[in-house]
Amino acid sequence: MANLFDSTDSVKSELGRQQYIASNEIATIVFLAQKLGKPLLTEGPAGVGKTELAKAIAGASGRELIRLQCYEGLDESKALYEWEYSKQLLYTQLLRDKLNDTLGKAESLAEAADKLAKEEDVFFSERFLLMRPLLKAILSEKPTVLLIDEIDRADAEFEAFLLEVLSDFQVSVPELGTLTAKHRPFVVLTSNNTRELSEALKRRCLYLFIDYPTLQEELAVVRLKVPDLNPKLAQQAVEFVQRLRKGDMRKSPSISETLDWANALVALNASSLDKNVLEETVSILLKHEADLQKAKRQFIDPPPRQNPDDYKRFSGN
Repeated sequence: MANLFDSTDSVKSELGRQQYIASNEIATIVFLAQKLGKPLLTEGPAGVGKTELAKAIAGASGRELIRLQCYEGLDESKALYEWEYSKQLLYTQLLRDKLNDTLGKAESLAEAADKLAKEEDVFFSERFLLMRPLLKAILSEKPTVLLIDEIDRADAEFEAFLLEVLSDFQVSVPELGTLTAKHRPFVVLTSNNTRELSEALKRRCLYLFIDYPTLQEELAVVRLKVPDLNPKLAQQAVEFVQRLRKGDMRKSPSISETLDWANALVALNASSLDKNVLEETVSILLKHEADLQKAKRQFIDPPPRQNPDDYKRFSGN
């Protein structure tokens, strides 16, 4: 489809075709973000499907996905544009004879400088402009989906710069002037809550918090993404993951790790979640040694429960 969604129901159905199961809340906020022309800010734990949502929106709408991965130290040049100086230098060398001919006709150094200044437009044109994701989305000939991933990893200064871009979707390039978006992109920002985002950014966006799924929601995802897994084993696997998330782990398993584990169970031809299978594969779900040891103590090989009769016998009561 060339256009975006015309109802919340179409959001659910079109995202479903991209193998993304959207809740009613997700479908509603995505539809409203499109309808109101607002960026969509999605927050939540890592691995709950925030980035996948942007990918699914791009796939469902037939738009190119342009992704800006944020990190500490990200600045305007890395997000917006850079001049390809090496290409400019090569171009200068190739046109050396032409430049020599032009400058050779000058009667003074000042005149030569003036003649060279007139040629600046040749060297500072879009042919030498290396477009980074933000400018690429602004200058795209077709509507796009712009994913600004993990905005909480970027510095507050970059967040302030981003506010200007998201307000008008135009940027000023000194050598070229003001460049305005030909098509306003559908913007999705994601955050893992590693730092508090500014109120100014939140005001400009529609907000969506995506949490870990319920048992039934996660089971539906597993059945969709890993259809070869035995339904009974899929149920047991998701129930185990849900218990781990309630076990006060340093890092709870994400949905993507649940899917990795489900695919591993298929690869191992596992027929049940016995102790050996759990011990040998739980590291696919948990990536910290302390979490692994806690899982083994609490969920895989817990100590036997104390029998009240044994207590009475040993205490002499």
